[in-house]
Amino acid sequence: MKNTPAKGKISELKQLKHYLIPYKIEIIGALIALILTSSSVLGIGGAIRYMIDEGIGRHDEHLLNLSYMLFIGITFLLAAATYARYFLISSVGEKVISDIRRDFYSRVIRLDQGFFETTSTGDVLSVFSADTTFLQTLVGSSISVALRNIVLFFGGGIMLFQTSPHLAFYILLIVPIVIAPIVVIGRKVRILSRSSQERLAKLNGHMEETIFGIRTIRAFSLEKYEENRFFDKLAQQLFAASSYIKMRASLTAFVIAFVFSAIVTVLWIGGKEVMHGNLSSGSLSAFIFYAVVVAGAVGAISEVFAELQRAAGATERIMEIMSRVSNIVEPSDPVVLPENIKGNIAFNDVNFNYPARKDIAAVENLNLTIAGGETIALVGPSGAGKTTLFRLLLRFYDPISGNITIDGVDIKDLTFKDLRSHMAIVQQDPAIFSANAWDNIRCGKQDATAKEVIIAAEAASALEFLEKLPDGLDTNLGEKGSQLSTGQKQRIAIARAMVKNPRILLLDEATSALDSENEQKIQIALAKLMQGRTTLVIAHRLSTVQNADRIAVINNGKLEAIGKHEELLVSSPLYARLAKLQFGLV
Repeated sequence: MKNTPAKGKISELKQLKHYLIPYKIEIIGALIALILTSSSVLGIGGAIRYMIDEGIGRHDEHLLNLSYMLFIGITFLLAAATYARYFLISSVGEKVISDIRRDFYSRVIRLDQGFFETTSTGDVLSVFSADTTFLQTLVGSSISVALRNIVLFFGGGIMLFQTSPHLAFYILLIVPIVIAPIVVIGRKVRILSRSSQERLAKLNGHMEETIFGIRTIRAFSLEKYEENRFFDKLAQQLFAASSYIKMRASLTAFVIAFVFSAIVTVLWIGGKEVMHGNLSSGSLSAFIFYAVVVAGAVGAISEVFAELQRAAGATERIMEIMSRVSNIVEPSDPVVLPENIKGNIAFNDVNFNYPARKDIAAVENLNLTIAGGETIALVGPSGAGKTTLFRLLLRFYDPISGNITIDGVDIKDLTFKDLRSHMAIVQQDPAIFSANAWDNIRCGKQDATAKEVIIAAEAASALEFLEKLPDGLDTNLGEKGSQLSTGQKQRIAIARAMVKNPRILLLDEATSALDSENEQKIQIALAKLMQGRTTLVIAHRLSTVQNADRIAVINNGKLEAIGKHEELLVSSPLYARLAKLQFGLV
């Protein structure tokens, strides 16, 4: 997503149309109420003229009482219609924003990994929270206010000409003077609003990054350094927000100064008309009332126009993400794998570059065939492309060229669910969700029974520490598993894989965070889990590679060598060096 200010034209708001259509009945009801409120306000001017000219001017108490009752009736109609308008339009606003947030989340969660490489978390969170809030204000309030004041502006204008065409002519001269700067300054308001939103996104991103890395910050005494970085971004956001506020305040002040100066001028001219008998006192009072209504409408419209500009920018940012299409798509006519697959895997002339690093090959001309039930250890320097192979196999990304097959079927011909239902992955830094242990382990198999979860947790040496938590397995594990140690998180991930009982197992240093005692337990459990399954394991430990059927040496995205441990010590200088450095072999 671009971080440069966009135009944010009002036309962007048209994209909200299909979110409003489902609530057309409520919207029609709100429009009827809006017309009633506007008519009631305009009716007050007529009531004022009637009271002054007919009741007070003629000293007729009956007409005065009648005008009083008319006033009360209009007031109650105005109150009831205002309630209906506010309730209906606010309800629509809540529902529409709920729908937008639902669709936004559904879109983001299905976008390919390339999107998350090139888009900061702060940007996404800012769009989801701040920008949708702008739209909520727009739909639930601003549009209604705008329409109401547009009706008042034109209705009041008509009544001005009906009451005194001569005075209305002076009002007509003033309108262009007020409208022109609204358009000019409004453009600047839009740009500054967008800039303020983007600065806020950067601020949110920094805050999220700080919370995520708080242990590292404390361990390296980076509090002051991070404070300075945050304060710098905060100052930039404050400057952008202040510039926006200053420009918007200038717009409002300009409108108020010109509009009310005009009203006083018209009152002065109207006073002379009354003194010369060309206009009744009631008509002048009604005219001033309508002039105030029109002036208030212009002021309100200018305020709403600024809100529309801001909401247009927010809509653009939201729809920019909502319109993104994942580069990784499911086939229209998918092949269905049998439930009991053999688990044969083949990487055929695979080439791949990450979207954020298009000039660097992550995988290059790689050919690797793995037989069903075979255990392959992937060994190589950091950044060699081992984890990338996992990501390609899971179809987080697609190769630029070449293909990957399972039992001879190109994985691009499978649905995501079918493909991934046969796999389980245990990562070095597993994701633990803010839920209880039951739900975290059931991520592997959502319909797993309590007995299956217990068996998996026990096999992963996780049951013992889980039962010691305050509420046992019902305990919420905290955001990102904050209540667990790194080793405990990894055991939860292993239990998650065990409960899934997959045909293909992907282990990305699954025991790297365990102590020697627990590692031995897990190795025994993993050995049972790996039996009869196709297993790819990224290894940095001697015990792992020695137990593998074959070892694939990966370097710079290429398959440099493949074979048994003893064979590679002789045939592969890179493996021999890695064995010496990583496994302690001489």
